[in-house]
Amino acid sequence: MSTAILTGQPVPGSSLEDDLRSLGFDVRHATGTADVRTLLTDVPAGQRTAVVDTRFVGHRHALRLGLTDPRFPAGTVPGAVAVQGGARQELLRALAAEEETRPAGPASAGTVATALTDRLTAALEAGGTPVHRPELGTLVAAVPEDPQARNEARQAVAAVDEEDVRLRSAVKSRDGFFTTFCISPYSRYLARWCARRGLTPNQVTTASLLTALIAAGCAATGTRVGYIAAGVLLLCSFVLDCTDGQLARYALKYSTLGAWLDATFDRAKEYAYYAGLALGAAAGSGAGAGDDVWALALGAMVLQTCRHVVDFSFNEANHDATANTSPTAALSDRLDSVGWTVWLRRMIVLPIGERWALIAVLTAATTPRITLVVLLIGCAFAACYTTAGRVLRSLTRRARRTDRAAGALADLADRGILAAAFSAAAQRLAPRFPSFAPPAIALLGGAAVVAVSAFTPFGDTWPVVAACVYCAAAGLATARPLKGALDWLVPPFFRAAEYGTVLVLAARAEVNGALPAAFGLVAAVAYHHYDTVYRIRGNAGAPPYWLVRSIGGHEGRTLLVTVLAAVLTATGFTAALTVLAVLVALVVLAESVRFWISSAAPAVHDEGEPA
Repeated sequence: MSTAILTGQPVPGSSLEDDLRSLGFDVRHATGTADVRTLLTDVPAGQRTAVVDTRFVGHRHALRLGLTDPRFPAGTVPGAVAVQGGARQELLRALAAEEETRPAGPASAGTVATALTDRLTAALEAGGTPVHRPELGTLVAAVPEDPQARNEARQAVAAVDEEDVRLRSAVKSRDGFFTTFCISPYSRYLARWCARRGLTPNQVTTASLLTALIAAGCAATGTRVGYIAAGVLLLCSFVLDCTDGQLARYALKYSTLGAWLDATFDRAKEYAYYAGLALGAAAGSGAGAGDDVWALALGAMVLQTCRHVVDFSFNEANHDATANTSPTAALSDRLDSVGWTVWLRRMIVLPIGERWALIAVLTAATTPRITLVVLLIGCAFAACYTTAGRVLRSLTRRARRTDRAAGALADLADRGILAAAFSAAAQRLAPRFPSFAPPAIALLGGAAVVAVSAFTPFGDTWPVVAACVYCAAAGLATARPLKGALDWLVPPFFRAAEYGTVLVLAARAEVNGALPAAFGLVAAVAYHHYDTVYRIRGNAGAPPYWLVRSIGGHEGRTLLVTVLAAVLTATGFTAALTVLAVLVALVVLAESVRFWISSAAPAVHDEGEPA
């Protein structure tokens, strides 16, 4: 139970107390600043506390947005301010200062209330506590000072359909074409239905995962009926995937566990479905029976993961850059003012909504091979389009990137002991490198190990030599802070090198089980990389360095896989990949689960990839 302290004289006919109670607040009354401080001290530690002006007139959802959002330590709307337990001391200090500076003698209730709501907010910000001010749009939140203003405010409240505003705000402001026009028009009502029945976003997220896993199982049957069922269930899973986020926004039910589930389940669903298609192709009957498409499934996962790393790295490198201007970005903003170009540009990048719709339709109507080939072509085009645009923006952008951005890129690089050693040895040389050196070195080193692995016989030692070169290149590329215009390309190049090496060596082994084992290893490592991203986005820092070292870093794993391929038979290599996948998954998942259920985890709901 949260606590709301009302300051000032009660206003006849006001629904404020009922509104606050409906939002889960225990309502108490204060007659002055000293009384407010006493009541605030009596509230149990850890509880959210609000101070509200009794003259407040506005929509209940405005109060909900300002006073109950768990993502922020403090929030405010006109006439009300709320803090979580961690910011309580700042409020108490502000109230103590208020008592010391107030002149002796009585003051009107209105004066006291106005001073409290305004000054408490200012004091919180001055003390370093960020105060969230939600965008209210057409919602009303006001503190009228006379009966006429109060009547006008009440009329403004009555003129707005609060529920309609709440439903519309539950939908992401920036979404894909398919989601905006084919899913959200009804999924938001499903979100409201879930809210009214007490369902949580985490429950809906779990239902979406289970539905997608059932869809993958249907695809794995290899029958036409199974493929049709898989396509339908995949779309149903996507509807639920949209609903969980809309439910979180509709009811403001954000949580640390929800952040973890929402951040990881989308990838788990999609990649499990790729595996289902590969199993279905191998088990199918009729035309295409016994088709081995594991390389395509793994390629689709590698490509999609690398696309996401490009997104993450570019955004981290530039979101807090200063003097961040670019003619290319300005042109993009102008194009956004033309309606049809907005939707066209959102569609051609093949976001999750369009991508899942494409997969579902092709699964039901064609074969797994056709589905995966078309998906690879579409994702490759989208990757080229988005990456080329970002490279052009970076080259034309006048920006000074911060130490925080450089640190985030270093964490995304996932550098292990070997690369760190080479990096330390190259510290004196690093300042002499040209600005384009880090991404160029990462690209050349990664391309070398992948190409040598692809064009030499399985079991040859040359991939090991190339992997050693790659370790040195990884160290050189990260020997200085990644603040260059194109340094955000370094983590994606590392991901492509590691995943690509595993893929081509498994394909060169040419034994049953090698590619599925490689699929499992890449999935486990990719989970670690996604986990790193969402910790950084939540300002919780990267995973502990002991975890990165224990699983080898990207360059250590790459070297290990090439050594295993050189010293083991194809069958032994397959077994080794399986064991490595299991070990990495166990270590990474154990530490990840520990973190995301801990008090240090960020209570955020990441909007993630545009749906």
